Amino acid sequence: MPKNLANEDVNYGQIIFQWVVKEYEKHERGKKWYIIAGLLAAALLVCAVLTGNYLFTLIIALAFIILFLQDLQQPIEVPFAIAETGIIVGNKFYSFSDFTNFWLIYNPPEVKNIYFLSNNLIKHRLQIPLMDNDPRPIRDYLAKFIKEDLEQEEEPLSDRLGRVLKLH
Repeated sequence: MPKNLANEDVNYGQIIFQWVVKEYEKHERGKKWYIIAGLLAAALLVCAVLTGNYLFTLIIALAFIILFLQDLQQPIEVPFAIAETGIIVGNKFYSFSDFTNFWLIYNPPEVKNIYFLSNNLIKHRLQIPLMDNDPRPIRDYLAKFIKEDLEQEEEPLSDRLGRVLKLH
């Protein structure tokens, strides 16, 4: 479980690597994207109403509103650090023992991420953009404490779809 650095006195040791990441990737969505998304939402709304699935109607409407409102605001910058005993994301500290493994997907310029897999059912996978950092020393340091999953060679499908469809 992550520890809140604001409320608890946590000794995480010396910081080895640190950088700032955005809360989410902000995509440039043009008029064409909104027209296609609107038409798709309208078609799904019609199908949901015709089948009497009013909960699905509500979900579609809320998703479209959330995407629109998200486009109006800027993502928050969050400090990230790898310390001697774990990682720090914003004001949360995760011990290395909180993670079962990690992997790096480095295919610039589209994808430069570290993924941490945890036992936590709610927040199962943590994705951190590498930004302009060299992944080799970061990988070497993390491999001392967390098992590296060498079988992961592609970014997860949900992340790829989100990036391609400009959803998150």
